[in-house]
Amino acid sequence: MRISDKKKDKISEQILSFLYSVSVKPVFTSHVAREVARDEEFVKSILKELKEKNLVTEIRKNPKGDQYTRRSRWKLTDAAYRAYTNAGNQDSIQSRQTATQQEKTSTKTYDKTA
Repeated sequence: MRISDKKKDKISEQILSFLYSVSVKPVFTSHVAREVARDEEFVKSILKELKEKNLVTEIRKNPKGDQYTRRSRWKLTDAAYRAYTNAGNQDSIQSRQTATQQEKTSTKTYDKTA
């Protein structure tokens, strides 16, 4: 079965979002696959595509410096993390502006009735 590019993009977004949420520590491919409810091999292929786009970093060594033989851990690149953080700040700024605008509108309506 072939998955459309649009669906692959959505799954990639889910993976990036998950990696952002746990950005403190790198996670194994199997953990990412469990979180997005997808097959490990499929998730690994998407992670490799994201690596080519410089959005994620593959870690092939354990914390002690020993090379993994068949495992990889993944984390967001610094640039991708900053982009997610800035996008989150922009969303919160926009939501605050909208709330402020709504308060002004409701205050104006209230003032007219008084």
